[in-house]
Amino acid sequence: MSALLSRKLETRMKTSCSILLLFIASAAFAQTKNPVSTALKETLTGRQKNVIAAVDAMPADKFGYKPTADQMTFGHLVTHIVESNNLFCSKVAGVPEPKAEAAKDSDAKDKLAGSLKASFDFCSDALSKMDDSKLGETTEIFGGQQMTHARIALILASSWADHYAEAAMYLRLNGVLPPSAKK
Repeated sequence: MSALLSRKLETRMKTSCSILLLFIASAAFAQTKNPVSTALKETLTGRQKNVIAAVDAMPADKFGYKPTADQMTFGHLVTHIVESNNLFCSKVAGVPEPKAEAAKDSDAKDKLAGSLKASFDFCSDALSKMDDSKLGETTEIFGGQQMTHARIALILASSWADHYAEAAMYLRLNGVLPPSAKK
């Protein structure tokens, strides 16, 4: 077989394989029943791991630390994450918020870490009940504002990223390597 014919055949086979892979991938994507809620649940797994690890990594005596006078303490950041998880996960999934004693900034590290873990457990349970069919529905949040479940899902995912970034900054300012920076 000539070298030219061999190259043409090889090129056609590569092209055919590439097209076949694209069809397979698009068919698999088309079969994803709830792509948005599935993506949110997958995001929860990584964010939960990193945020909990960040809180566990911060020394107990640094929970009162704040980088500047205008910023919240690390303990307040943890209570804020707990409140955000409970509110946003309940709203996006259409389930009631958990009935639990509110975490306080001044609570001990162990208590705050327990509240944080409970809030992520609640999110995991709430999001397991979520599907994309209700993303267009609205719910009341923030003192009467109507918002779609889709928008709340976006706020939830972005708040996890924002909160972890803030926790990582607090860790670095205290000489602690954030969990996601460890190899």
